[in-house]
Amino acid sequence: MKSIFKKELTSFFSSPIGYLVIAVYLLINGLFLWVFEGSFNILHAGFADLNSYFFLAPWIFIFLIPAITMRSFSDEINAGTIEILKTKPLTTWQIIFGKYFGALVLVIAAIIPTLIYVFSIYQLGNPVGNISFGTTFGSFIGLLFLAGSYTAIGIFSSTLSKNQIVSFIIAVFISFFLYYGFEALASYNLFGNLDYTIQNIGMSGHFNSISKGVIDTRDLIYFFSISFLFLYLTNLRIQNEK
Repeated sequence: MKSIFKKELTSFFSSPIGYLVIAVYLLINGLFLWVFEGSFNILHAGFADLNSYFFLAPWIFIFLIPAITMRSFSDEINAGTIEILKTKPLTTWQIIFGKYFGALVLVIAAIIPTLIYVFSIYQLGNPVGNISFGTTFGSFIGLLFLAGSYTAIGIFSSTLSKNQIVSFIIAVFISFFLYYGFEALASYNLFGNLDYTIQNIGMSGHFNSISKGVIDTRDLIYFFSISFLFLYLTNLRIQNEK
């Protein structure tokens, strides 16, 4: 697994891909939070918090993480090197986890610089230091679990097509539907008493729950389950790949 993990990280950071991903994430967040006028601008909001950041980040990741993972297995399948990987002294799970954690580390590398926003909000508060650290760091933890689920979805999607763009579109669709689709369905009140249950199938409600600063094991189990489900489906796809 370590060899695959190192290979993935090397491929990201020996080319512009890794640096471009981090730069795009920081640039989009920075522009919306500090430059562009509008409801997301912290300086114009009249109060200092990071709610805008934690609203924007999941939507940015819906597009950014599939862009990272779309080549994970589609390249291997297209070039025929997936068979070479399968002949190495590695289990399918080791290959999957190596690629999964390689992509996830890149996402975490993009999140880490945004911790400076916490210091900025700390300084902007009135009085200085007027910030809820529990809620803020709970939101960062929720964002990490959300990114982990998106990454698993992206890895799975990359096994569905030899074409990277198709893999990207599939990952975006699945991530969007799991994050917002169930919540949107529940908002139409079509299912009566089941609306709340349907809403809880989606990732948005669980992310918002963790963002309140209360780490509920049900939310953690949910994100672990989503990640494991898509990694398990990836395993089935790789084993059946001819």
